[in-house]
Amino acid sequence: MGCLLIVKVEINQLLSLIINTFYSNKETFLHELISNSSDALDKIRYESLTDKSKLDAQPELFIRLVPDKANKTLSIIDSGVGMTKVDLVNNLGKIARSGMKEFMEALQAVADVSMIGQFGVSFYSAYLVAEKVIVTTKHNDDEQYIWESQADRSFTITRDVSGEQLGRGTKITLFLKEDQPEEITKEEYASFYKSLTNDWEDHLAVKHFSVEGQLEFKAILFVPKRAPFDLFDTRKKMNNIKLYVRRVFIMNNCEELIPEYLRFVKGVVDSDDLPLNISREMLQQNKILKVIRKNLVKKCIEMFNEIAENKEDYNKFYEAFSKNLKLGIHEDSQNRAKVADLLQYHSTKSGDEMTSLKDYVTRMKEGQKDIYYITCESKKAVENSPFLERLKKKAMRCFSWEYDGKKLVSATKEGLKLDDESKEEKKKKEEKKKSFENLCKTMKDILGDKIEKVVVSERIVDSPCCLVTGEYGWSANMERIMKAQALRDNSMSSYMSSKKTMEINPDNGIMEELRLIRTTSPLNDPNTFAARIHRMLKLGLSIDEDETAGDDVDMPALEEDGAEESKMEEVD
Repeated sequence: MGCLLIVKVEINQLLSLIINTFYSNKETFLHELISNSSDALDKIRYESLTDKSKLDAQPELFIRLVPDKANKTLSIIDSGVGMTKVDLVNNLGKIARSGMKEFMEALQAVADVSMIGQFGVSFYSAYLVAEKVIVTTKHNDDEQYIWESQADRSFTITRDVSGEQLGRGTKITLFLKEDQPEEITKEEYASFYKSLTNDWEDHLAVKHFSVEGQLEFKAILFVPKRAPFDLFDTRKKMNNIKLYVRRVFIMNNCEELIPEYLRFVKGVVDSDDLPLNISREMLQQNKILKVIRKNLVKKCIEMFNEIAENKEDYNKFYEAFSKNLKLGIHEDSQNRAKVADLLQYHSTKSGDEMTSLKDYVTRMKEGQKDIYYITCESKKAVENSPFLERLKKKAMRCFSWEYDGKKLVSATKEGLKLDDESKEEKKKKEEKKKSFENLCKTMKDILGDKIEKVVVSERIVDSPCCLVTGEYGWSANMERIMKAQALRDNSMSSYMSSKKTMEINPDNGIMEELRLIRTTSPLNDPNTFAARIHRMLKLGLSIDEDETAGDDVDMPALEEDGAEESKMEEVD
């Protein structure tokens, strides 16, 4: 049999006061109910220290949140000590005791969220979001009971004989109000973003969150769809992050809240822990602000990863803000690995689409230990580069920049080693290198100080030769960039611009012939050989014989017939 009990005070007035005062902090109810469940677990744990049989009905200690979207309910279930029928009457009606008057007076005097729970009203905070609450509870010393109320003057208590048996503990079921299950709509976010930033377009992504613990703050962050034209103008105040303290506006652009490379992120931060009279000097030294900044960076990276789940959106984001992410690699050492996961590059296998470093590593060939990269003026220049010939032949992908424990190796610098060579291949290479030693020495003698050395190449396949930079100096593309700087330091440029190493291709026909010329006996008629070389160069450059006839009177004719000469002209 159930019984109906009437609360002896005007509870409607009190609950209305709670709801009206704390409406903007309605998430407080969850904190309070979970705290109650935690207390119940502590009590049963304490009782079990002297009597282990207390845990027999439910050995596992837990707190579970179970949302039911179809029925618009939220259940908080714990395996704590539970409540008897007497406890239900006394504990859930505690708000109606003598402390009510003091609570109302304190509440009207100071509207502070920390007041909830100090006057026995923690349970009643559930009515911030619920129109009806059902409490099902089972204590070791009593039957299972159901407490039910709709926040009016009464509540009912009945013995539960047909429902789900808890064993021990409490289940609080909240029947949410019509306006509570609704999330903030995209249109509401878009409207707020436009009023905040004066942007005429909708935002690309949003992150709305709150942080609780040693410090508490709420924040909402937006990523625009496009980068402003003056994004990197350091003289302009961007008005990115607005700072509030306890809902009191403090400043329009709090630069200390966000690092420089994330200056495109817009948003609002509201903290309860910062002092209201804070100055800019105090902000720079405030430890709380540093913790908030750390959390904002973490949430920004989370937001970028969420954008990456939609390829089309991420392409827009990366096109607009890839430079900022690359600055983050340089500036933010703490989050460098996380930012590196967001970077994308063209590779020799990806075609027009870009690929991430993470995807590159997962598709590396067996035996490949390093990540190979090359930088050039354009994608076309990279594709035609002789430095990639060997890598393409071995089907190894090359990036256009240590990631995941793998060293990034430039394909344009000396010392490139490919890891998947067999012992037989290495032996053949050593033999070829030895056979080309004389040619390398001769070419070095001819070129003198213009190059550092001449070696046999392991990277080129078709081209006869190439110039590579030193392992520790600037790459050729970096030299080009630095030379274009108006205020460059010439002393630094000369120091970092190391001498080039000439690499020759031992499999190229031209180099093989030059090697044979160098290793065989001297030419019987070197002048005739030189004249033929001159003639070939003229044919290749389409120089008319009549223009230089006077200069070439003594030049011997080529031994090839007219058909062969015609072929040479066709090659041109």
